[in-house]
Amino acid sequence: MNRAIDFLFISLFVLVFLSGCISNAKSAEADLFSYKGSYVGDNSAVVNTVIQLKGAEHFSGVALQTKEEPYGIIIDYDWAASEEDEQKTVIHNASYLFALIQNVDWVVLNFETAEGVKEFKITREELESWYNLKLSEVENEEKLTELIQTHSEDAEEIAQLLK
Repeated sequence: MNRAIDFLFISLFVLVFLSGCISNAKSAEADLFSYKGSYVGDNSAVVNTVIQLKGAEHFSGVALQTKEEPYGIIIDYDWAASEEDEQKTVIHNASYLFALIQNVDWVVLNFETAEGVKEFKITREELESWYNLKLSEVENEEKLTELIQTHSEDAEEIAQLLK
């Protein structure tokens, strides 16, 4: 009888433990918009946002420019092993950063490739003009994803924005 009760308690403990791990993994992915309204000076919020964005597995560093306006974020990627498109990553990640971090004015994304460093700088004003929308008004991830997908279909438009 004691063995059955021990087995029951152990099984229950394992079940509770595993369900907790699963819910934490799901909430980590779904919590990107919990950083909405953050500031460039909040290093924790910026880094936690960046490590959930496209190309995060290649993320190698971040620098925050907060001493004087305009405020900015510089993100470095080790892109040598990546097969992702840099320009689409710039659009995607800059869109999220401008939507979530209220006082970021510009973003620089540096991609270290076998050919050298490719640098892309984009301002909030440029991206919002391209979308014809204030990114701070986007309230959830689904709307932002739809906006990015709709505007990222035309390679010429992307090239024009990032020239």
